[in-house]
Amino acid sequence: MFYPAEPATLKRMVAEILAAAPAPTSGAKVIIAPHAGYQYSGLTAAHAYRQFEARRSLIRRVVLLGPAHRVYLKGMALPSVDAFNTPLGDVPIDAEGVRQAQEVPCVEVSDEAHAEEHSLEVHLPFLQSVLDNFQLVPIVVGICTARHVEAVLDTLWGGDETAIVVSSDLSHFHSYTEAREIDANTTARIEARETSLHGEDACGAYALNGLLLAAKERDLEVRTLDVRNSGDTAGDRFRVVGYGAYALG
Repeated sequence: MFYPAEPATLKRMVAEILAAAPAPTSGAKVIIAPHAGYQYSGLTAAHAYRQFEARRSLIRRVVLLGPAHRVYLKGMALPSVDAFNTPLGDVPIDAEGVRQAQEVPCVEVSDEAHAEEHSLEVHLPFLQSVLDNFQLVPIVVGICTARHVEAVLDTLWGGDETAIVVSSDLSHFHSYTEAREIDANTTARIEARETSLHGEDACGAYALNGLLLAAKERDLEVRTLDVRNSGDTAGDRFRVVGYGAYALG
């Protein structure tokens, strides 16, 4: 539903999208990127993923957090499986990272939460394209406090071997002009590291609030890389979805 199923076509598409994004001026340990179909949000996501280029050979683990769209979830959910699969191959799950995350309150194992969740899946072909060998800690984030999300991030923060990705779109189903105003305000709040975002601002608000709390405590700067919406890419301008790419480091 979100990208081509044929491996060669998908590999070529991701390469072309990445090439269309500007080269990074500096790297990042943490990115925020959208999760819509590639024709809608792929270029915005590419702005974020190019930030990992300089650390390609160093990154061995990716902590990926995204919102729950398909099931009602209180807290956060990890999968029980050994790997996720895309047309580009298997992405092994970091068993030790999963074990560490389970020690944090509000974290459970739920394959149901992951089974049909696209907010994590759509990032995998990008990760497979910009990184070498890496393992994944995939976390679906439901209703929970910023402090609990921050605790998971703190547990898994690691060093240069660990990258963190938070998956979120911005506003949903406003007119083009309204969306631009809402998303500009949300972007300013993200840059200010506010921890009071709501679902109307960004569908990944729970994960974002936890990340921004961690950013405040670690004194990380937020850089805005790209903000646009589906009216700029592949959709009409009557009911648009907003997309933003940000880097922290």
